Amino acid sequence: MANPKQGNETSITEFILLGFWTHRDLQILLFLLFLVLYMATMAGNILIIALVVYDQHLHTPMYFFLGNLSCLETCYTSTILPRMLASLLTEDRTISFNGCLTQLYFFGSLVATECLLLSVMSYDRYVAICNPMHYTTHMSGKAWLQLAGGSWIGGFIGNSITTLSISQLTFCGPNRIDHFFCDLIPLIKLSCNNPQLMEMLAFTLCLIFSLVPFLLTLMSYICIIVTILRIPSSTGRQKAFSTCSSHLIVVIIYYGTLLIVYMFPTTSILSEFNKVISVIYTVLTPLVNPLIYSLRNKEVKEALRKACRKFVVEKC
Repeated sequence: MANPKQGNETSITEFILLGFWTHRDLQILLFLLFLVLYMATMAGNILIIALVVYDQHLHTPMYFFLGNLSCLETCYTSTILPRMLASLLTEDRTISFNGCLTQLYFFGSLVATECLLLSVMSYDRYVAICNPMHYTTHMSGKAWLQLAGGSWIGGFIGNSITTLSISQLTFCGPNRIDHFFCDLIPLIKLSCNNPQLMEMLAFTLCLIFSLVPFLLTLMSYICIIVTILRIPSSTGRQKAFSTCSSHLIVVIIYYGTLLIVYMFPTTSILSEFNKVISVIYTVLTPLVNPLIYSLRNKEVKEALRKACRKFVVEKC
């Protein structure tokens, strides 16, 4: 916030999220669309969590991390969509300074956590395919908790530095954020302070929590692909690749959209395009993740069938 001792500067107490400026009728359609997507996302991810907890056959490192990912996705989409749905319904686009910081903190923390968790999941697949004889040793129950817990703790602690730094900035000029949620870059641009130090800090944290996990994930999959190509039988190669194909698709979608949004320059021409791409990784990616894992995974489909059969028997 602005220092109250600063001369004629007026401290901003709220921001206006411009979001998607459309006709009233279109806003109602957008509200209904995003409401259906939100409900489907919550239902799909909660179902994955329930299956992982319920089915003993899914009590393995791979599905433990999948359950964590689904839990993360429910939190991830809930930091964005409820506020956006309220704006579309009431046309009230204002958000308080503290509310904006809170959304920024949880959103940024969950983004960092997802990057770390995806790299952990790729490491799990690397050990399973490239070093299967030592899989049980490397991925013991204690290791599951350490890797998953480290991802959550690292993401939230790392982003607390960014949020604390943002809270010390002075906002005395325009208060319109050209986005549908409080994102880091649009918020820095509204600050009256010299943005270079804040941009350097944000860049450093992005390197640590986005680029480094991405490179680790990339290295894991290079080793996995090399190992799979060395398998003599086509059946063996197909079986090995099927164990990591779902995760690879999720990684490509997630990092692909992140790179488009944050690596390209944010000009007025690209701002609307960036909003659309942001919808993909904030709304659609949490929705398609459970679909990808359930439709391409025999164990998850079998667990779902058993759960449905048990539910039908109990009802009868």
